[in-house]
Amino acid sequence: MSEPTAHAGQVVPEVDENQLIAERREKLKALREQQASGGEVAFPNDFKPQDRAQHLHEAYAELSKEVLEEKPVSASVAGRMMLKRVMGKASFFTLQDASFGPSQGRIQVYINNDSVGEEAHAAFKHWDLGDIVAAEGKLFKTRTGELTIHADRVRRPDLLALR
Repeated sequence: MSEPTAHAGQVVPEVDENQLIAERREKLKALREQQASGGEVAFPNDFKPQDRAQHLHEAYAELSKEVLEEKPVSASVAGRMMLKRVMGKASFFTLQDASFGPSQGRIQVYINNDSVGEEAHAAFKHWDLGDIVAAEGKLFKTRTGELTIHADRVRRPDLLALR
């Protein structure tokens, strides 16, 4: 068990690492049971990303919101989920791949019930930071001007494609 630590004047709450490990093992057990009962492969490895975050930033970050709307650009990426923001019927997450450069291999991904379906979005809400995630969709710019993938398909290597 970790001790609470002071960080920049704030006390960081104690984390029960044993509980986190137990939760992860329960998720793994459920996936294996699903596969054993005739479900799909628990850990498929057939996704081949076509893009890297850094390349997308280099090629499209300077394009305006309007240009990206007029001429949609498809993107297909995979990496670790580093940040997750769930807001009801829509969510954003930051994915980090193996590319380098000013973007540090990170790109934001947007999903909502309309683009990936309610079932897939509900499943996404239970995914953990650090999970490997794949996303496919079209590039767009947010209101704040951040290059983002509006995903119409997301998946984890331990789940089948979601929509």
